[in-house]
Amino acid sequence: MLATLILLLAALPSVVIASLAIPWVPPAPCPTCSSPNYVGKNNGTLKNGRFVKGRAFERVIQIWLENTDYNTAVTSPFFQTLVKEGILLSSYFAVTHPSEPNYIASISGDFYGLADDNIYHVPSNISTIVDLLEKKKVSWATYQENMPTDAYLLNYASHNYNTGSGTYGYYVRKHNGPVIHDAISNTTSRAHRIRNFNDFAADINASALPQWVFVTPNMVNDGHDTTIDYISQWLKYWLVPLLKNKKFNGGHGTDGTLVVLTFDENDYTDPNKVFTLLLGSAIPAHLKGTVDHTFYTHYSLLSTVEANWRLGNLGRGDTNLPLANVFDFVAKRANVKNVPPPNPLPLTNLTGVYPGPLNPSAWIPFVAPVKSHRFGQTYIRPGMNLSVTKHTIGPPINITYAENPYAGTGNIIPLH
Repeated sequence: MLATLILLLAALPSVVIASLAIPWVPPAPCPTCSSPNYVGKNNGTLKNGRFVKGRAFERVIQIWLENTDYNTAVTSPFFQTLVKEGILLSSYFAVTHPSEPNYIASISGDFYGLADDNIYHVPSNISTIVDLLEKKKVSWATYQENMPTDAYLLNYASHNYNTGSGTYGYYVRKHNGPVIHDAISNTTSRAHRIRNFNDFAADINASALPQWVFVTPNMVNDGHDTTIDYISQWLKYWLVPLLKNKKFNGGHGTDGTLVVLTFDENDYTDPNKVFTLLLGSAIPAHLKGTVDHTFYTHYSLLSTVEANWRLGNLGRGDTNLPLANVFDFVAKRANVKNVPPPNPLPLTNLTGVYPGPLNPSAWIPFVAPVKSHRFGQTYIRPGMNLSVTKHTIGPPINITYAENPYAGTGNIIPLH
């Protein structure tokens, strides 16, 4: 099947690069090659324990792209070809706008009212998917293209390899969900797993890719500053060869790899539906080229992983049905029942209207998780005050006159 995909891709008409403001240039000689364009040198290969058996897959690799309407992606020639090799999720939605809150939600199950892309941090008493993974000894890492060093806390501009002169802001913090969470980035052993693409090359060549992987391409390759055609060029260069690489896409069926190709948000059309495709060796052969019409959101990325390894839960969006429906082929293997969405659908295209600790116009403190027995127990991090709930905090307040205590990279200012 994959050989057929390669032949079909080769037959597609070339992208008219001259029509793009930014010319397509491969950032490295190959997806498993290191490159000076990535600035940061490899920081040694990861040391992972034995793989933990899952109910539907043994490894999951999320690849996040940017700001593209569902119809734009699904009608693109390259994406139409790629769909034949996986399961298209036709009713998959981002949870809000703009980008950053969606990345945060995919890590800790909430976006905390955030309505912009500025620099924030989520405090260390907030549980994340990493807590759940490590508790069950499931290895993990995130790979951020053009991030200069492990767990780099700010944005970074490096040599413009597209034009050969000047610098370009290829890496941005807002697309790195793990680094925004203090519970991950402020712990040395965890920060080592917030890695760049030179680390990715070293890890894959050493057969050291972990079981849970989050991949963020740079600002041109993810489509943020470019187009769907540019994204297609990058995917043909990066993803298509890796789908043939057993160190990336090894195993078969329940011992295989699930690759989730998704977008953070659409282009602000209503509703906030985004193209999402399930690929990889974990996909049953009879499901390739099919469409799953189940309602999903970015919270489904959490619940699907939780169901696969019975990790327990975070007690936030990951337990909120139907927003956290489990991908159907996984749900069937994990004996999980999904629920249909209400009519009309939940509102996932709103921004700035939700109270939260990252919304200065409607500020509330971080509240405790709602305990649930979904996939096990709710994980509570040290320092979380369980008495601070939505029922005890009182109404939101406006703190736009003051500095938000969670703005910046990690120095919390007590709010009185």
